[in-house]
Amino acid sequence: MDKDALTQAGLNLIQQALSIYDSDLRLAVWNRPFVEMFDLPPELTERGARFDDTIRHLVLSGEYGPVDDPDGFVRARVEQARAFEPHYMERSRANGRTISVEGAPLPQGGWVTVYTDITAMKTQESLLRTRSELLSGEVLRRSEELSATNRQLAATNAALQEARRELTEIEARTRLTTEMMPAHIARVDAEGRYTFSNRRLSAVMPGRPSNILGLHISRALGAAYASVRPHLEAAFEGRQSTFEFTDEGSSRRIRAVFTPDPVETGVYILSQDVTEETQARAALQQTRRRELAAQMTSGMAHDFANLLTIILGMQSRLSRLVDHPEAEPLITATLQAARRGGDLLNRIADITSHRVWRPEPVELSGFLDGLKTLASPTLPDGVVLETLCEAGGGHLIDPGLLQDAMLNLILNAADACGAQGRITVAARPLKDTWLEITVSDTGPGFGPEALKHALDPFFTTKGDKGTGLGLAMVYDMVKLAGGAVRIGNGASGARVVLRLPLRPVGALPQTGLVLLVEDNADLRTQIRDMLTAMGFSVAEAASVDEARALADGLDIALVLSDIVLEGEGYGTALPPELAPLPVFLMTSLPPDHPLHAEARSLAPVLAKPFDAAALSAFLGRGRSAA
Repeated sequence: MDKDALTQAGLNLIQQALSIYDSDLRLAVWNRPFVEMFDLPPELTERGARFDDTIRHLVLSGEYGPVDDPDGFVRARVEQARAFEPHYMERSRANGRTISVEGAPLPQGGWVTVYTDITAMKTQESLLRTRSELLSGEVLRRSEELSATNRQLAATNAALQEARRELTEIEARTRLTTEMMPAHIARVDAEGRYTFSNRRLSAVMPGRPSNILGLHISRALGAAYASVRPHLEAAFEGRQSTFEFTDEGSSRRIRAVFTPDPVETGVYILSQDVTEETQARAALQQTRRRELAAQMTSGMAHDFANLLTIILGMQSRLSRLVDHPEAEPLITATLQAARRGGDLLNRIADITSHRVWRPEPVELSGFLDGLKTLASPTLPDGVVLETLCEAGGGHLIDPGLLQDAMLNLILNAADACGAQGRITVAARPLKDTWLEITVSDTGPGFGPEALKHALDPFFTTKGDKGTGLGLAMVYDMVKLAGGAVRIGNGASGARVVLRLPLRPVGALPQTGLVLLVEDNADLRTQIRDMLTAMGFSVAEAASVDEARALADGLDIALVLSDIVLEGEGYGTALPPELAPLPVFLMTSLPPDHPLHAEARSLAPVLAKPFDAAALSAFLGRGRSAA
């Protein structure tokens, strides 16, 4: 027996008559006593039967006694029903029996009505009235009032229970909604203890407890409490504040909003993890600074290069014209200085030229092995290069820019070590936030001035042999990636730490179904042919909506999408929505376009145009991890 049949059987066992009409005044639920009490025909006891038809039938059958204007009587009852207000009444029927009618509105619209035959109760009241000559009229009247009041109280209690149930459901839905939000929402009272939390603190700030009700905020946040305390005190004084801080315990960047409670002393707290947003913002700011530097230096470099060309030419001519023993070393020194100026111009051009962090899947241990192979032949025989990798698997990095930066650091470390020493390059993940790469050596370490200015352009401790741009170029590369550089001294020498955004990727499938999202039909055909030649099957879409629909219904191995597509939405919406599917993006937008910058913070990006070899390398074909 199904659930509806069981419910109907249970309703039929109730001695009272019951009916439920929906918001359109059509019959939705009823029981057998309802049909029997009013002797209703079959057409009025079917789901969807009209309320006004039922009232008209009861009028014509004499249920309400003589009615002069049946149509007006029906309209009045329909208008009363549409008010959906709780009501209780007692009336005598044409057959001489008495019933009570109790109605209550439903939260979804419509109402439920219960009809009770109270003839026996009324008879007992009548007998009591006739046999109570010894009772005063006042006692009798109050007894009747008490009886009616008790019945009304029972109806009110039922309404209150229903309201309580609705409030409980609303509270449960509200809590579920807050727990689904990617932010921590909480409230603390005047003593700083949590009175509400959506249990997302551990997701925003890893390492913190989830169940913090009743806990003081200083215990829940630990060392981070020192960063938020001034803003919490300001909120208690009635001032709202929005601020960001770095949680050293998890290396996450947190944005928080503290809002005073307008009703009673307390503070509402909203906190979000904006680490990735901060990394992308830092990368974009560095790009803009580099563009400004390039504009400022390009004209100067051009004119300076012309002057150096003239100096070199004049000195070469002078060396041919002057035949004097003392003139030759002077001319040679002048030529060397001019050529060094030319080299310096080239380094400035490198650091201010248009460079973009283009991450792609790279197996990090293999990258470090290749770096060791490349750098070792350039080191003195007594200097040993060692690489350590604790970050297994593939990571999204720009191998070209990172290799240039690492070679710069290794060569600097070799200069510091001299004829003998050890250089160590170590990579490890840091608290699911950063990829930390450390270059340390056994040299004398950084001096006080170097610790202050090593990252400044043109600062050098090598005298005429150095340009002072090596560490500046490393700093520039890390900032382009949205990371940070730290320099210091270890136990036995200098130590440079690069922190890059941690973007691990799993091993890509070598076969399977690729979802290709591209709105240009001709280009989509060309890319599909490239993918099928690699061994993939291809499903095609032209918009974000189509991609979502196909991803829901197909077994997709990976997604390759353009950024600008037809319809609403950009391809940048797909990486977070289709996670954990590997999503790769492609575009013809310039690297400084905001959409291009946003895309690089979400997924690997391939610049158009490209050929089959570039696409294969981009997708990590042939790599041990991608």
